[in-house]
Amino acid sequence: MRRIRYEHRGGPENLFQEEVPVPEPGAGELLVRTEAIGVTLPVVRKVRESAQPIPLGGELAGKVVRVGDGVSGYAPGDRVTGLCFGHGYAQYALLHATTASPIPAGATAKDAVALVRSGVVALGALEAARPEKGESVLVTAAASGVGHLALQLARLKGAPRVVAAVGDAAKEDFVRSLGADAVVTYGQQGWGEPVDIVLDAVGGSLLTPAVKALAPGGRLVAYSSGGGTIEAYDLLVGGKSAIGFQVAVVARTQPQRYAGWIEELWRLFGKGALRPTVHREFALADASRAHAVIEARANRGKVVLVP
Repeated sequence: MRRIRYEHRGGPENLFQEEVPVPEPGAGELLVRTEAIGVTLPVVRKVRESAQPIPLGGELAGKVVRVGDGVSGYAPGDRVTGLCFGHGYAQYALLHATTASPIPAGATAKDAVALVRSGVVALGALEAARPEKGESVLVTAAASGVGHLALQLARLKGAPRVVAAVGDAAKEDFVRSLGADAVVTYGQQGWGEPVDIVLDAVGGSLLTPAVKALAPGGRLVAYSSGGGTIEAYDLLVGGKSAIGFQVAVVARTQPQRYAGWIEELWRLFGKGALRPTVHREFALADASRAHAVIEARANRGKVVLVP
């Protein structure tokens, strides 16, 4: 089978394709023939920053080919999506059954990759803020795979005002089409009228203006892999709060809650209320081009590899 790997940290140009045997599922694992693979910023960052090469994992969707010992609830032929912690940029990949979930009839593998993992992050981050009726929401990286779903979910959860923060003003039409009432760019002086909640997927130097954008008593939910520092004084002024959110913690410690989020996402998708967008599809051999799109922050929605 074909898979994508790299040997030295650096940019997208370091990715290459190789031929390897199809893996065998171990205990509790599913062997999946991949139909769609999501490309995410954390994986792109690891290629550039990790001291040692790591498997290119992440979210994928496809059809179960074989099941390992001890697996119940899944059989060959089932369509599933889930998070791969090994080599996911491949024609065949291994999913642990505990990370997998079924794809409902009428949905495609690309729908699943664009909706489930990114949607769980968006929905979980929004819930972490404990929104109350009438509270406004600002979403950074609003055109990203997670951000474009967070915009929609904020509106669906009753936010009367939703603000999209983007790095490029050229994304304004896209985020407005998803329900954003206002659009701000990172570099502009001030982000307009204060909001009650900021969902931040960027981190780094953007944390300071994100906290400043909060109204008194406002909450910032940080779910970025980009790091960064928040000054305690910036929180003290106005009684603001910063909340860290990592979906893996919930999946591990509250599996029923995690499963409930997935169920809600598919319900909203099924009734046409939530619209995941695929920015562009790339062949597996073009993984380097897919990574380049993410590094350039050029995507509007999800970037997907199709083996």
